[in-house]
Amino acid sequence: MTEAFAEDKTTKSRKISNKKYNAAMSEMQVELVKLQEWVKQEGLRVALIFEGRDAAGKGGTIKRLTQSLSPRVARIVALPAPTEREKTQWYFQRYVTHLPAAGEIVIFDRSWYNRAGVERVMGFCTEEEYEEFFTSVRELERMLVRSGITLIKYWFSVSDVEQERRFQSRLTDPLKRWKLSPMDLESRKKWVDYSKAKDEMMARSDIPEARWHVVNADVKKHARLNCIAHFLDQIPYKDTTPEHIDFDERPEHPEYERPAFSTQNIIPEPFTPKKG
Repeated sequence: MTEAFAEDKTTKSRKISNKKYNAAMSEMQVELVKLQEWVKQEGLRVALIFEGRDAAGKGGTIKRLTQSLSPRVARIVALPAPTEREKTQWYFQRYVTHLPAAGEIVIFDRSWYNRAGVERVMGFCTEEEYEEFFTSVRELERMLVRSGITLIKYWFSVSDVEQERRFQSRLTDPLKRWKLSPMDLESRKKWVDYSKAKDEMMARSDIPEARWHVVNADVKKHARLNCIAHFLDQIPYKDTTPEHIDFDERPEHPEYERPAFSTQNIIPEPFTPKKG
């Protein structure tokens, strides 16, 4: 394990600099806004599936992908465990209701592939349900694509060494402690089981209509940039940025007098700069 972590440090030394990373990310986020406007204008329907091991960096990539986009256009779907009622429904039912309408991008932070991953490994589904999933998922995705939905599937691949390092960091970082769930603790013990489940999932659901795209996620910054760059390449879009607009002079309203702050219920201001 010590030698493995030493190799990990070597990998880290090859990371992109913060300056180059921020510049590249800023440029791509501008392009994402252009793509968003094209999706709205053309009424496209785009669905992204983000899958991968716990701590693989899916959430961080989704955050950067969407942070400059309108939540009315780009929606994140991160469903909790199914309720007792939902367990009696058709398996895909609670996911299908979140599929995009015209002019929308929907990002599934984990998806119906829960059945091929965590449910399979943790024994939350029967063998019959597991086999039925693979019978249905290929046809479902073909139907979605035939209906006009652009379906893009990403798998974030992280090594056992890097995943363990990230788990360890969650123990001491108060901003990340909430990410360390009981399921994460179980997944640490079942690395090989998850690997086998992923391998079978890839083999049985990587179809021409909806291929799996694997993101090397051992270095988070690289993974974010590479994934977003790939996504931008998947949808031909045009720059529909409006031409420059000159604002007219704002009309004056001398008859209006703004109420004094002292008459309003202002919150405490411990961070107000001191005068002088």
